[in-house]
Amino acid sequence: MSIQTFKPIKEGKVREIYDNGDSLIMVATDRISCFDVILNNRVDKKGAVLTQMSKFWFDMTKDIVPNHMISVDAEDMPEYFRQEEFRGKSMLCRKLTILPVECIVRGYITGSGWASYQKNGTVCGIRLPEGLRESDKLPEAVYTPSTKAEIGEHDENISYDQSIAYLEKYFPEKGEEYARQLRDCSLALYKKCAEFALSRGIIIADTKFEFGLDSDGNLVLADEMLTPDSSRFWPADEYEPGHGQPSFDKQFARDWLKANPDNNWTLPEDVVRRTIDKYLQAYELLTGKAL
Repeated sequence: MSIQTFKPIKEGKVREIYDNGDSLIMVATDRISCFDVILNNRVDKKGAVLTQMSKFWFDMTKDIVPNHMISVDAEDMPEYFRQEEFRGKSMLCRKLTILPVECIVRGYITGSGWASYQKNGTVCGIRLPEGLRESDKLPEAVYTPSTKAEIGEHDENISYDQSIAYLEKYFPEKGEEYARQLRDCSLALYKKCAEFALSRGIIIADTKFEFGLDSDGNLVLADEMLTPDSSRFWPADEYEPGHGQPSFDKQFARDWLKANPDNNWTLPEDVVRRTIDKYLQAYELLTGKAL
C-alpha cells in the first residue's frame, strides 16, 4: 500500500504548511534564515526545538488565549508525517483566518528599537524615557505591531492607531476590536512568559506573536511561540546593560554574516554547531528537560 504524499500549500523561510482537510500540519524545517534570506546550511534539530518549544509555551498559556495546536504526536497525523524527516518537527493545527499583523512586544531596548531610540527617543512612535542605555529593561513592555510582508520583502513597523486602520481595511467595523485584542493578548502573554523564563535564567528581550480567527470569529494564537527564531533570549546571569548581549538565538549566525560580507549566505560548520547548541541550551533551561 502506498503512502499518500503531501505537497506544502505554503512555504515560509523556515516553515512548511500542509493541508490535512479540516486541519493543517505545520512543519518547522532545519532551514535557517538571517536578514530575511534563507541560508544554504541546514541546522540539525533546529526544527524540533522550534516545534517542541512552541508546544511548551502553548500548553502554558492556554488560560490567556486559545491556540491553534491540536497535537505534535506523529501518530495523530497521516502516515507521511511519521517519516524520520518530520519526526518531532510537525504540529497538527486548527485552520484559522490569519490576521495580517505581526504582534511585537519589547521588554528591553535593543536591535532596531535601540537604533530608533538613538535617533529620536522613540520606538515605533512610542516616546521612551530619556537616558536609556542599549539593552536596558523598559519601565514596562511596549507593543509595537508591524505589517506582515511576503517572503523577500521587509515587514513595516506601524503604530497602534495605524494597526486599527490597517485591520479595518480587511475586517470592516472590526479593526478597533481586533487591534485591542491583539495588543492586550500579546502583552499578557509576554508578561507571563517573561516572568517564567527569568525564573529559569533566561531574559526574553522581545518577541513576536501571530494570531488568527476561528470559524466563530474568536482570537486564536497561531504560528510559533517564543522560540529563538521569533524572540531574543539572553542569559540572565550574563546580563549587563550598556551594550549588546550574548543570546540563545541566531545571533552567532547573524554576527558571522555581518563580519564576512562575501559569505555567499553560507555559514562555516562551527558557526552552525554553536548556533544549534544555543537553541538546545535554551530549550533545556526553559523546559527542564533535554530534547
